[in-house]
Amino acid sequence: QDLKCSLPVGLGLSETKITSHGFDGAKEGVVEAGQFPSPSASPKSSVISPSSAAASRLAGQGCDLIIPTGGRAQQKSGPVVLADEVKNPAMEKLELVRKWSLNTYKCTRQIISEKLGRGSRTVDLELEAQIDILRDNKKKYENILRLAQTLSTQLFQMVHTQRQLGDAFADLSLKSLELHEEFGYNADTQKLLAKNGETLLGAINFFIASVNTLVNKTIEDTLLTVKQYESARIEYDAYRTDLEELNLGPRDANTLPKIEQSQQLFQVHKEKYDKMRNDVSIKLKFLEENKVKVLHNQLVLFHNAIAAYFAGNQKQLEQTLKQFHIKLKTPGADAPSWLEEQ
Repeated sequence: QDLKCSLPVGLGLSETKITSHGFDGAKEGVVEAGQFPSPSASPKSSVISPSSAAASRLAGQGCDLIIPTGGRAQQKSGPVVLADEVKNPAMEKLELVRKWSLNTYKCTRQIISEKLGRGSRTVDLELEAQIDILRDNKKKYENILRLAQTLSTQLFQMVHTQRQLGDAFADLSLKSLELHEEFGYNADTQKLLAKNGETLLGAINFFIASVNTLVNKTIEDTLLTVKQYESARIEYDAYRTDLEELNLGPRDANTLPKIEQSQQLFQVHKEKYDKMRNDVSIKLKFLEENKVKVLHNQLVLFHNAIAAYFAGNQKQLEQTLKQFHIKLKTPGADAPSWLEEQ
């Protein structure tokens, strides 16, 4: 490699003469290049004297020198290793982007054609009706949930006011001897109302928590599966339409591979669509059973608690909470004492 780099432009390796000084020369391994006088003249033998510095340089460059008996040096090229072609990550990402773009284009075209009334869509009438009912019920349950939360907030404010009013009456009953009994009666009444209000508040909050779990977790999880089913339906119709258009066209050597590939993609999305439709049907069935069970218990609780509270039946109100295993939180119960933390 060093020999070739040091040659003048236009000279070949066969047209050069190589000389090297001896061990005691001041210029070790110096290459002198020049043209021979004429092509017909026999070239002089090139002599290479051994040199440790030159040998080390050649060894570092990966060149093998073979010196035959005539003293003429020949250069042998090293082994060539062909590495396996490594997959380019950028090309793989580009291929994924291409497939995603093609799929998005087909689905967008299908959605636009459906909205314009030009494209056909696959419809499961029974399943679509169940999905519409579920979405409508979700809106109604959310409205009930908001109203119940408003009632809970207002009841909490009323109970807080009754408790403060009872304390005020009790304080005045001790300081006003002439109205001791009257203030005492009112103090006891307000405290009893506050206690019953806290019991009713516990029942309403339990009702809110159960309905909130049903609406924002159970029903929302089912609607998420419904969205996946609708996306699978759009993809299925998009590839179905693509296959139908190819089948209507001519069949030749260029179109047959495209039709075969389109048939394979259509079959893949058909299986995905059938699977998602089956998943939605199963989730809707389990959701209906769970919804009836949960709402039945919660509506009975809400009715009995409200009726007992406004009837002044404290015993029945407490019995309702015991029936549904509701434990009221006493003030300061959430924060443990410093003795319990030790």
